[in-house]
Amino acid sequence: MKVLFATPEFAPLVKTGGLGDVSAALPRALRALGHDVRVLMPAYGGMAPLGTLQRVIPLPAWEGWPAAQLLHTELPDGQVLWLLSSPALYPSSGTPYGDPEAPDLHAQALRFGFLSRVAAWLAMADNTTGWHANVLHANDWPAGLAPLYLRQLRDAPGAPPTGKSVVTLHNLAFQGVFPMHLADMLQVAPIYRGIEGVEYWGQLSMLKAALQFADAITTVSPTYAAEIQQPALGAGLDGVLRVRAASLHGILNGIDTGVWNPASDPLIAMNYDSTTLAHKAANTRALRARTGLVPSTAPLFGFVGRLTTQKGIDWILASAPRWLATGAQLVVLGRGDAALEHALLDLAQAHPGSVHATLGFDETLAHLIEAGADCFLMPSRFEPCGLNQMYSMAYGTPPVVTPTGGLADTVEDVGDSLERGTGFVMETTSQEGFDAAMDRVLCAWRKPELWKGIQQRGMARDFGWGNAARQYSAIYTTLADNTTG
Repeated sequence: MKVLFATPEFAPLVKTGGLGDVSAALPRALRALGHDVRVLMPAYGGMAPLGTLQRVIPLPAWEGWPAAQLLHTELPDGQVLWLLSSPALYPSSGTPYGDPEAPDLHAQALRFGFLSRVAAWLAMADNTTGWHANVLHANDWPAGLAPLYLRQLRDAPGAPPTGKSVVTLHNLAFQGVFPMHLADMLQVAPIYRGIEGVEYWGQLSMLKAALQFADAITTVSPTYAAEIQQPALGAGLDGVLRVRAASLHGILNGIDTGVWNPASDPLIAMNYDSTTLAHKAANTRALRARTGLVPSTAPLFGFVGRLTTQKGIDWILASAPRWLATGAQLVVLGRGDAALEHALLDLAQAHPGSVHATLGFDETLAHLIEAGADCFLMPSRFEPCGLNQMYSMAYGTPPVVTPTGGLADTVEDVGDSLERGTGFVMETTSQEGFDAAMDRVLCAWRKPELWKGIQQRGMARDFGWGNAARQYSAIYTTLADNTTG
């Protein structure tokens, strides 16, 4: 099966969240099943070289679209990357989505509209690369117009055979909504601009285009697939998703166990596994040393992620003084809302030696937090899947989570006895629920043998990509069986 995986991110080249990790790991798992997978992403300016450039493929001179070319690159592990090179469109890997404080909507729409247009072309049998996709797998709103463009190309008189399309929703809250007047620039045919097409409250939604026109829809956990069909978490698209329910599949993400494995991780201070958990303490000492925290016998809490209310960082800030008073500590890595960043820095200033915050992203520090923290905080108000809770369990770092999305699908509560389960699931998604869960953590910490059992049960879980890849493969096969040409 020939699969084109269209994405705005690919770790470690460009990563702003879990999508970058998924875009690197899932294609690799699909290749292991025998699929011919090509990853298409923009060639952002400033990206570090990662593979060997094999050839340059000129793109057709499409009227209304910029001049560009494909850079055919092969990574050391054999993965093929097609980098969409157009320097004027993709100037920086540091801000692939533009400046959130002052977005240039015209440039952003063109940037990802063009990514989608090229993706659709690569699923046409008559493209000039010598390869065309049986299945176009679009990811999130930046590739959301690809299924629509493929539909437009497919419906044209005398059109050659085309592949089928799949869209994966990594987070429905981000929809790529633009003024409708940009539909002309994006070459969205008038017939597709209504409520049954891209129209979303008078504007153009790239993600809605994908939901309307993709041949199959997937999202990143079974629970999230159910949640987004209801108004509370449907982000205004729950009605569309209910109509498309027969084509909607919840497939739990995996993690790259070649990268996230405490037994072999080169980025941590000392490797360990479930039989050598005592070595985890060396990583805790290294984390404290790197972040300037003082020695303590109380638990060290870690957080890695966006500093937004979605991730519950406001609950952590409100609760922290109470448990910091017991000797507990906190290390945070992430960026996000300015007000929450400032509040976090104020907390660190008020508790020197007990709280550290790094604003930004640092891959080495992220790994060291997973290995060195005693407990990972992930009290998300909603979480389509989440990867950090799985990283944490793999590293023997029990997580605190809310009962939503992929968190509910991956973390089993330890219960009152602490003799089952792999983490601490909040009873309610609220400040009170988080405070109660933290009380349970502090109580469990005082029972080291039971705590070790929680760690070992989490480390025994299989969160690899194999099962998810097989489910995607089954969807591809079903779609390809119905493809002409």
